[in-house]
Amino acid sequence: MEKFTTLTGVAAPLPLVNIDTDMIIPKQFLKTVLRTGLAKGLFYEMRFDEKGQPKDGFVLDQPAYRNARILVAGENFGCGSSREHAPWALLDAGIRCVIAPSFADIFYNNCFKNGILPIVLPQEQVDLLMDDASRGANAVVTVDLEKQEIAGPDGGTIKFDLDPFRKHCLLNGLDDIGLTLQKADKIAAFEAARKTSQPWA
Repeated sequence: MEKFTTLTGVAAPLPLVNIDTDMIIPKQFLKTVLRTGLAKGLFYEMRFDEKGQPKDGFVLDQPAYRNARILVAGENFGCGSSREHAPWALLDAGIRCVIAPSFADIFYNNCFKNGILPIVLPQEQVDLLMDDASRGANAVVTVDLEKQEIAGPDGGTIKFDLDPFRKHCLLNGLDDIGLTLQKADKIAAFEAARKTSQPWA
């Protein structure tokens, strides 16, 4: 998993509440177990009509936000089903950080397992960042994970809280497999001892 240390990029505003995982990546895109190629389905029903023709106006399709790295959204982001394809699709589209007043628990946990930083802030601070994000290509925001700080385009900063263990995992690029591999020597020693003490197993 790619490490998350400092992220600087355009922040896109998505001022909607209860954005569920089916809105993030509709069910027809769940046939793959690959984590790539899912950007085409990201927010598909908000971006395309029933005939697959592009709709006008969706924020990530606007020139200023096509390379957005940060998403500023409304409360309860990622609610609905537990599909891990939702963070995969965001990551495949280049989104490494989502800022919202609240997240659905499963989506929140899945973000950390895939190298995405979900930041929970009070509504009034999200509103400030939403206003910053409305500046288009000038909506450049820096997220410093080590300092737990967000710097807006005018230089103002906002602090955020984060569980120390999750912070450690993101800073070091450790998903569940990476955490397990840190104990590879102990696992190998256990297996070797088990072969000696229980050769029939």
